[in-house]
Amino acid sequence: MTLWQRESGPETAVPAPGGPPGAERAARRTRARSLPLIRVLPLSPAVVLLLLFLAGPIAYCVFIAFTDLQLTGQAHSSFVGFANFTRAFRDDAFLNAVWLTLVFTVLSSLVGQNTLGLALAALMKRASKPVRTVTGGIVVTAWVLPEVVAGFLLYAFFRREGTLNAILDWLHLPRENWLFTLPILAVSFANVWRGTAFSMLVYSAALDGIPGEITEAAEVDGAGGWRRMWHVTLPMIRRSIGTNLMLNTLQTLSVFGLIWVMTRGGPGGRSQTLPLFMYEQAFQNSMIGYGTAVALLLLVVGSLFSVVYLRLLRTEV
Repeated sequence: MTLWQRESGPETAVPAPGGPPGAERAARRTRARSLPLIRVLPLSPAVVLLLLFLAGPIAYCVFIAFTDLQLTGQAHSSFVGFANFTRAFRDDAFLNAVWLTLVFTVLSSLVGQNTLGLALAALMKRASKPVRTVTGGIVVTAWVLPEVVAGFLLYAFFRREGTLNAILDWLHLPRENWLFTLPILAVSFANVWRGTAFSMLVYSAALDGIPGEITEAAEVDGAGGWRRMWHVTLPMIRRSIGTNLMLNTLQTLSVFGLIWVMTRGGPGGRSQTLPLFMYEQAFQNSMIGYGTAVALLLLVVGSLFSVVYLRLLRTEV
């Protein structure tokens, strides 16, 4: 028996059944060892950048959170363990900031941006092209404005001599100092006004992906608009809803500039969310260790929301 056999043509050669199996197995092992290295090599620059600019600062912040580091009046910092976290949960101002953060997130993200964005997307799907163009332009303009600019615009709208009270005067209704009496509602409305465009764009893309024959079949079966929305549309865009809620929630938890420009967390801490409380403790009161501990607690809150949304996204429709 010959060592090599040819199946067809001069270029197609296969090992004979009696060929050396050891050399072939060694070649396969060599290729198997080289494949992971080839696949990982293009990712190495991104991994190095993530470790340098993301994982490194996070690890350093975790270390600082367990120390009594201060900006001024301190020569050396010392390790204090969980003292900063214990202090936070015993601090009424911190607990108030946690409560206001939850209120701000629920009102402006879970209810406001999500609901209004879905409503606008559904209405624009049925509207004429000029109406879609004008409405989309107005909503997206509010979204692309810098946060500080949006904060000044809404401050001018809600202040005592602002646009809202001018409208109330024209309607012969009583005026109100909105930034003093209802500050958390004012900043929540401002965040809804600024961030609804993102939800509208997400839901517009999701609604465009629903096959038209499914909606037509529901109409033939006699389903009205609300029943089609509840039993057909919402189940089919369920994953888009979960993704939008997760992204909006994480963005809302980190809102700082908008609230700082409008109220600076006041009056009396009645609009002071966790980002503003963290800034006050770390940079105004010079307690870097305590402020960093608050930042880690905010990171934990965002992680809990993310875990809930990711578990919902994993469930098949």
